[in-house]
Amino acid sequence: MKLLIDMNLTPKLADLLTSRGIESAHWYGIGAADAADTEIMRYALQHGYVVVTCDLDFSAILSATQGIKPSVVQIRIQNIPWDDLADILVQSVMQSATELETGAILTIDAKKSRARLLPL
Repeated sequence: MKLLIDMNLTPKLADLLTSRGIESAHWYGIGAADAADTEIMRYALQHGYVVVTCDLDFSAILSATQGIKPSVVQIRIQNIPWDDLADILVQSVMQSATELETGAILTIDAKKSRARLLPL
């Protein structure tokens, strides 16, 4: 599984995830900083990425298009050290790997994570 980190998260997160064994890239190193969410989604789909974001727009795109891929991980945690977030992401992504490979939205909040299969 490969994770594509959205612009609303630090590029450091991609490095932290990679150091923990999860192949990751930050959009900053791939495309324009002002790229539309649909462009990021298209790239993720074409290159086999799961999108990691704090932005609810990605889920809205999947819902509006009845899309089944790319999967999206929504981070709903605020004010957490990047190292801790990376640990939570690795654990949650590994627990939901089957769903994310199939097509899902994984929401991670301060108390739990939950996956919803696509299409919505």
